[in-house]
Amino acid sequence: MTWPPLRDELRGLEPYGAPQLDVPVQLNVNENPYGPSPECVADIARSVAEAASTLNRYPDREFVALREALARYLSKDTPHGITPAQVWAANGSNEVMLQLLQAYAGPGRVALSFAPTYSMYPEYARDTGTQWVVGHREEDFSLDLDHARALIEEHRPAVVLLPSPNNPTGTALPHDAIAGLCEAAADGLLVVDEAYGEFRRAGVPSALELLPEHRNLVVTRTMSKAFALAGARLGYLAADPALCDGIRVVRLPYHLSAVTQAVALAALRHERELLGKVDELRDERDALVGWLREQGHEVAESDANFVLFGRFRDRHAVWQGLLDRGVIVRETGPDGWLRVSVGTPDETKTFELALSQVTEEVA
Repeated sequence: MTWPPLRDELRGLEPYGAPQLDVPVQLNVNENPYGPSPECVADIARSVAEAASTLNRYPDREFVALREALARYLSKDTPHGITPAQVWAANGSNEVMLQLLQAYAGPGRVALSFAPTYSMYPEYARDTGTQWVVGHREEDFSLDLDHARALIEEHRPAVVLLPSPNNPTGTALPHDAIAGLCEAAADGLLVVDEAYGEFRRAGVPSALELLPEHRNLVVTRTMSKAFALAGARLGYLAADPALCDGIRVVRLPYHLSAVTQAVALAALRHERELLGKVDELRDERDALVGWLREQGHEVAESDANFVLFGRFRDRHAVWQGLLDRGVIVRETGPDGWLRVSVGTPDETKTFELALSQVTEEVA
């Protein structure tokens, strides 16, 4: 027998992960470049210290206070409001997605999405023994709804995964597309992944507004991006309470630590100041899109805190040239494209200068 006795379908695979390199300008993993304010940091420290005094006890398994706070926050994005019974949270939206597939997909069932899209989705399917089916997006990275409906009709997926804004393209889904696909996938779940939802442009609504009309709709969010809490690992969803109850069956005992709950609650108390940077990042994104287009690059429309741009004959050479100048971006998406996270104004200037130099050399 081959050692170690790994599952056959996992042999030879590399673990997921973007390069973690110590470079001056890190624009490859869509982090918020602005850390929590000193006031928020102090509140987190006090909250963690309080939680530390009870670490001999298990945390609140149902994280009631956190679900109440998240429901209040999400209710601002929908006239219908969100109740705590509709909210579930886990260690990052990655674990939220994995739990969804553990509960509602699995062997003999299908998960479906449309490429290019988030590279972890097929891994969730693989890890839960779910068949993975992927369709395609249009040249402008929008969805062809006829193609999407036909694929859903053919495969009858248990779960459809649709990020909005899409990663790595930044493309948002209109309400009519979400509603139509909810109806097409009525026998399963339609998961709208709004990890970057807070960065959407004015007038682009959240899928949360559609929850009362579609019991099979799930909307996921994260505190990693807009709340600048990538290191805290807190993701969450809003859905029909019955769907949340199903996840309870597969969740690990006490999966959210007392410390995680304390940190998330403290950050939510500082919502206004943390989200205040979102407007700045939107403006920085739009300016970056304009600059890239002025330089002759193709740029995907973005409602996120990153921009997909190209097309390069040798994108790896461009990526390496940027890295050599102290700037790391992400080599992802369709061939010929690169993705850059929105940073501070100084980071953006450094990126723009480096890209100008690299494209002159590579061209």
